Amino acid sequence: MGNFLRTAVALALAGISCMAYGQKYPNGIIDKTIAVVGNEMIMISQLEEEVQIMKAQGFSSDRDARCEILENMMVSKLFLMQARLDSLSVNNDMVEGALQNRIDQFRTYFGGDEGMEKQFGKPLYKLRQEWREAFQDQSLTQQMQDNIMSDIPEVTPHDVEEYLKKTDPDDLPVVPIKYQLSQICIYPDREAANLAVKERLLAIRERIINGEKFSTLARIYSQDPGSALKGGELGMASKSIFWPAFSDAAMALKPGVVSQIVETPDGFHIIEVLEKKGDMFNARHILLKPEYTDEDRTKAFNVLDSLKTEMTNGAVTFEMAARFYSEDPATKTNGGQMADPNTGSSYFEIDQLKPQDYAAIKDLKEGEISDPVESLDNEGRNGNTVYKIIKVDKILPAHTASFENDYSLLVGQVEQEASMKAVDEFIASKLKTTYIVIDPLFKYCEFDHDGWADKFRDN
Repeated sequence: MGNFLRTAVALALAGISCMAYGQKYPNGIIDKTIAVVGNEMIMISQLEEEVQIMKAQGFSSDRDARCEILENMMVSKLFLMQARLDSLSVNNDMVEGALQNRIDQFRTYFGGDEGMEKQFGKPLYKLRQEWREAFQDQSLTQQMQDNIMSDIPEVTPHDVEEYLKKTDPDDLPVVPIKYQLSQICIYPDREAANLAVKERLLAIRERIINGEKFSTLARIYSQDPGSALKGGELGMASKSIFWPAFSDAAMALKPGVVSQIVETPDGFHIIEVLEKKGDMFNARHILLKPEYTDEDRTKAFNVLDSLKTEMTNGAVTFEMAARFYSEDPATKTNGGQMADPNTGSSYFEIDQLKPQDYAAIKDLKEGEISDPVESLDNEGRNGNTVYKIIKVDKILPAHTASFENDYSLLVGQVEQEASMKAVDEFIASKLKTTYIVIDPLFKYCEFDHDGWADKFRDN
């Protein structure tokens, strides 16, 4: 990544006048002011730092990245100036949380404080200071945007009807097919599986203590694909990115000591710490996950088959069977009805369903019940094995949004358009009344807002 950034910086700075002013920043490039918005300046070093941050976070753009980031920075300055005029207050809890999260991410990404300082060419205390100030500005900017959008009148049914009248049907939102589902779940014998995996892990730990290499056994046995090929090594990382039980165990270890078994939602681990620096550590681990037998699967499938037969014959309702037999605490109390854990909605689009669940119900009609299927629950990063049958309660076919069926969706669409219009009007107004100068280096940029076009400084 470093080589790419150096190349990109060089290309972006091609043609900069040798009369540019200011101090040097990383890689010896001369710093300079590239935009002035009111009494706020944007330096090319700030732009390039934002580029580095965005690249490290996986940012991509259909437009020129520097042009897009620069415009976002200038727009933020417009909101920031108004926020200060309105005497808005910084949300310090948000600032400190965002600051620590960024530092933890970059410590992990660049292999510790030294790597991060080298990448950005500044000591950590300076980065912390600059990023805190940036997040404080971001807090004010976000509040100002929220204030502008909160002034939008409440959307009425009349507004929705007018939106439908003026919008081409081809431009209306398309509502994808949605399913309302219920399930009855049976888990395999977790206790026996957990006991078996612990015994395997204890045997591996004993081999390490007796002289075999941790890294060799990690390559052979660990079920963490990301680290197994590297001998179980995780790399220097902040403790905050791991499960608390894992971090606590690692931070308590002395280098070279192999931990006892540590349980996390991912499974069971043994850990060896290689290095510790402050609240960061580099460790290797071996992860084993509980494995279930064909007997577990057959036993569960037989019970589920019997329940399906009883329901098909009308001897018991799906809701009643779920309350008595399902082992999923999240759904059994409401008759097995499933809900999206992120939104709480009882309707699922295809991409919100587990692949195993969708494969089981994709050919079913409303009211039909699937055959037993092996699937996963929502625990941990990847989920735990669970066996289930699924009932299709309702199917909403894909369709163009309508007033009768999708009023809430359309209200959201109208609110979003009104919010964007209010924000655009604010920006357009400020572009007319604010002192703005942009370096001609960026004259090639195709900005979203036309008002920037006459703000370039003459050469």
